[in-house]
Amino acid sequence: MKVRNLELKGLKLVELDLYSDARGFFTERFTASKFEALGLFTNFIQDNHSRSLPNVIRGIHYQYDPPQNKLVGVIRGSIWDVAIDLRPNSPTFKKYFAMELSDKNGFLLWIPFGFAHGFCTLGEEPADVMYKVDSLYNPKTSCGIHWADPELKIPWPVNKNPIVSKADAELPTLAYFQENLAHHLA
Repeated sequence: MKVRNLELKGLKLVELDLYSDARGFFTERFTASKFEALGLFTNFIQDNHSRSLPNVIRGIHYQYDPPQNKLVGVIRGSIWDVAIDLRPNSPTFKKYFAMELSDKNGFLLWIPFGFAHGFCTLGEEPADVMYKVDSLYNPKTSCGIHWADPELKIPWPVNKNPIVSKADAELPTLAYFQENLAHHLA
């Protein structure tokens, strides 16, 4: 297992060791002692699992109280995963990082507090996403940014009319976040 720092400070790529043979592969997705040895200290308290059909966008979500770190990976299919730096005092504020996570590449994305997260399904098959969090979901402080925000200009690799939940379709813009919510992540 290796950890690489990505261009947005705090965001990390975890590269799993995949042991493959004629039957398939085996990997350890999480071992607390190995994560601590790599400098990723956390106390995960919940695993979440979502299945998304082709052409689905989920997000872009964040939670500010309690703060929440996430470890995101794919156990079936492929997604284009996006993390946006929403920390107002960060030199990479409003920048995003995106990459493919799949059941074949052995990558996990470490998304620390202060980042928003979203993804879309790639290909013609459903994608199963598993992510660990280190604090419970709080609907009162769970927020988001609209996936098609004109300031972010994220080039989502989906059809013109993606499948988006009603709640995600009604998320506010980045401008609204800056005027009303950014102080929660400072």
